[in-house]
This record gives sequence, C-alpha cells and structure tokens, in this order.
Amino acid sequence: MTRKIIDTPLSRRLLLQGLCGAACLPMMGGMRLSFAAAPGDARFVFIILRGAMDGLAAAVPYGDRYYAQARGGMALPAAALTRLDDFYALHKSFESFAALYQAGEGAIVHAVATPYRERSHFDAQNVLECGAERPNGARDGWLNRALGVMQPATDTPGLAVGQTIPLALQGGVAVGSWSPSGDGLPADALLIALEGMYSGDAAFETALSQAVGLHDIADDGGMGMGKKRGGGGRGREAMETTLAAVGKILSAPNGPRIATIEIGGWDTHAQQGLEQGALANNFAALDGAFGALKKSMGALWGQTVVLAATEFGRTVAGNGTGGTDHGTASCAFIAGGGVKGGKVYGAWPGLDKTQLYQGRDLRPTTDLRQVAKAVLTRHIGLGAGDVERHIFANSTNLRAMDELFV
Repeated sequence: MTRKIIDTPLSRRLLLQGLCGAACLPMMGGMRLSFAAAPGDARFVFIILRGAMDGLAAAVPYGDRYYAQARGGMALPAAALTRLDDFYALHKSFESFAALYQAGEGAIVHAVATPYRERSHFDAQNVLECGAERPNGARDGWLNRALGVMQPATDTPGLAVGQTIPLALQGGVAVGSWSPSGDGLPADALLIALEGMYSGDAAFETALSQAVGLHDIADDGGMGMGKKRGGGGRGREAMETTLAAVGKILSAPNGPRIATIEIGGWDTHAQQGLEQGALANNFAALDGAFGALKKSMGALWGQTVVLAATEFGRTVAGNGTGGTDHGTASCAFIAGGGVKGGKVYGAWPGLDKTQLYQGRDLRPTTDLRQVAKAVLTRHIGLGAGDVERHIFANSTNLRAMDELFV
C-alpha cells in the first residue's frame, strides 16, 4: 500500500478509515474515488470503467454500412441515438457529454485498447492501471509514476478517496486516503481526544489532519455525502452528488490535482438493453459525472481534463441472453476546457466481418497509452522524455495523440 499511514499500527489505520467513512457510495456495482496531487493548476480526472464497456453502444458508428448486420439484435434504433455527424452518434443517455461535444469541449477516441489482447478482467485492468505492455509488467501504477516525475510540493501530494487505493495510484509516492461518509466525521470531542493521543505520532497526526481537512472542504461547499443529500442513491443523481463534492475538493487551492474514479457494472453478459436498460442507466450515470465536474470545477474547467476508459470492449454481435461477451477494442471519452473537441478520433477499422479482430471483436487501431501520453505532456506539462523513460517504458513507438488538445 502507498498510504502515508502504512507504517502506523494496524489498529490506527482501521481507526482512521472509520473516521473517514469506510463505506463508499454504492452505485452501479460499486464506485470508488481516489486523488493525487500535481504541481501547477492543471487538473486531471481518470475515470476507470470496470467490467468492459460496450463502446459500440456508447459511441455508435451507425454510418458503417455493416453496422446493423454486424450488431444484429444489439443494433440501436434511431430513437436511442443522438447524432454527432453522418457516421457517429452517441447513445441518447449522454446528454451532458453531447453538449460538451457540440461546444468543442468533448471528444471520443474510438477503436481504442490497451496492449492486452486476452479477455481476463483481472489481467486487463492490471495492464490498464500499471501502464505496461503485459499483466504485472510493473508493480506500481502509471499515475503514481507520474507523481514521481512531478514531485508536487503540496501538503497532500496524493489522496485516495475510498476503502482502497487503485493500482493506478500505488507506488513509491505516498498517498493518503479519504472516503465519503453517510454520517460525516465523529463528534469534536472524540477528534480532540485523538489529536492529543497521537500528538507525538507524525504519520498518524498528519493523516488525521488531512482527513478532517478534506471533509471540511466538501462540507463547506454544501456537498456532504450524508443520507439527507441522497448519497446512498444510484444512477445519475448519485453520481452528480458525488462528483459535485469531488469537484469542490479538486478546486481547493492546496487540494489534489489528479483524480481517479472507479465505476463498476459494465460486464453486460445478459439483458444489457438498447434504448433503455442496465447499460443505458450506466451511461446516464457516467454522463452525470461529466456534467457535474464541469459545473463544480467552475472557472477551473478550462484547466481540467477528464478521461473515461475501460479495460477492453465487448463482442460486436450479441449473445443468446441479450448481452455481449468480452471483446477487444472499445471507445474512450475525453473532455475539458483544453480539449479539441467536437470530433471522433482514431482510425475506424470497419465492422465488415473480415475486419474484425479474431472474427468477433472491434479491431483496435489506437493504443490508450497514446491518449495518456498526450494528457501528461500537453495538459499536465511533463517532458516527453520523462514520460517515455519513467511512466510508459518501452513505448517509444507510440505517438502521443497531441491532436486531442488545442
């Protein structure tokens, strides 16, 4: 683990987790949030869509002449689409993202994947987060390595909001933890007693101070996660409530600069639905994240980038239970004030069966690391050489997608 409190006794760690609200907001199979600080004013939010999102249902290539034939019963009707141009459309659940796209602040990268070509969730998520070419190719996460290059001079260089720190943020740079709680912090008397009890323990004292401070930031903005505000709800409303608090924390002058958000529930093997259904509900919740972040970041939206990506896609054709199985390429969403939006990026491989990967999946034409490299260099401001050497090793053959940024 990479929490600052790792060297304290186990009982103290558990106590601090209890203070910070160990249970995250339940939604769509589970949602966890985490943060890490970076220098400067740039903010980056990486949304990890766990379970393999059906990119062909999210960003629909309805203009492909083989679309209806290839998708069969999973082909979306016109009523389920918000057309972007003569070839691509969004699922109608993406209301906020469609507005960002039309405003030139949102873009899509299609037929995108990590280097992983098998279909294990566990291994694919490991590659997505460690940033290597193969599962377990690195012990730490690419965002933690980025923090090592940044060397941020802040009181809280990294922070995970949730019960665990995702691999993307694990590594040599210590990060703290905070979890949105349904009941808030304990009584002041208990906090004062704890401060006195551990006043000589620098690690625990610092961790406690960080936890209280972050709770205060969220609460001061009226964004507490208590039951009265519906923090235990599901779907778009719950996501919007959570991301409003996230935006408030990210906007704090000395707050974190990089965030990761994990959203589960994308493994739609059965009854994923078309115009409505489980997948449409997930799309609406993800869409709520984009809308809430733009609103809560305020003027800082112009210095913010949000990237949502999944470990792999799903089969082009449906299965016998109204769902789709594990595939290869999917799509990624990117938004922010500095993004050159209003466009779908990436070479389209086609849905003719002869063009499918292994005759069943959307063939990948863009490596997700190309997108991440552009975020780190063009948005965060890291040197290309540092990114090649320290963050995405063995990737010199991958060109950063600089065209994503203004």
